[in-house]
Amino acid sequence: MVRINLGYQGELRVEAQHQPSGTRLITDAPLDNHGKGESFSPTDLVATGLGSCMATVMGILAEKIHVDLKGMQVNVEKTMSQDLPRRIQALDVTIRCPNPVGSAERKQLEHAATTCPVAQSINPGIAVKTEFIWEK
Repeated sequence: MVRINLGYQGELRVEAQHQPSGTRLITDAPLDNHGKGESFSPTDLVATGLGSCMATVMGILAEKIHVDLKGMQVNVEKTMSQDLPRRIQALDVTIRCPNPVGSAERKQLEHAATTCPVAQSINPGIAVKTEFIWEK
């Protein structure tokens, strides 16, 4: 179990502390929802969690199968719904791997990414599209 302690700072800002490490981060409401947009919004953290989880599980597998993913880039585009209730409508993920990887290893890595713990936790009402770009 991991505990995250959160404190409301006012002006739609929240400070979160990761209990095991003590690391802190700030969230801010986005400009289009009454905020200042000066930091990650809570829904930005969902998108960030998905991308970082995909990269992490790919990295774990890559070490096991001796594949070099150093320099891999993950981009996540989050789309919010225009109607109410306000929610994440779509997450479009692009994963770019700069090193050559065999087709069997690619298939394993892609499966690991798309079945990572965060991907498995996302509401089925959120459209998640993942594109892999493997450099030759």
